[in-house]
Amino acid sequence: MKVILLSDVNKVGKKGDIKEVSDGYARNFLIARGLAVMASSGSKKVLDRQKKEEAELDEKRREEAIELKKLLEEKKLSFKVKARDGKVSGSVSTKQIEDELKKQGITIDKRKIKDNEPLNELGTYEIRIELYKDVIGKIKVELVED
Repeated sequence: MKVILLSDVNKVGKKGDIKEVSDGYARNFLIARGLAVMASSGSKKVLDRQKKEEAELDEKRREEAIELKKLLEEKKLSFKVKARDGKVSGSVSTKQIEDELKKQGITIDKRKIKDNEPLNELGTYEIRIELYKDVIGKIKVELVED
């Protein structure tokens, strides 16, 4: 029996896949638990429409991420820190970078910041931020002595 998977099923397939499985497994497990529906012409049309909508949404998010990338590359964050002989007492963390961006109206999750080693020396750093699947933005962070 051909089924369309509504969610990922271990050792069967991923959401949206059309798979051939045994009749008993399809009726008693997959369909009964809401993991799949029988593959018919109507359900295939619905699946095609859903895939098209997901592709459009994916493209929209990618475009938004590219716009944000351009915005970030123009910005430079500056942190005033206490220092002695070029060494900062403490460090600037990803949380502080996230908070500073939030003050400027840009919301980015600190887990998306790829360079997560602490910034503990005076100078300028280029920090990479993953904005979307393969869209990496860069922002300059400067540590100056207070």
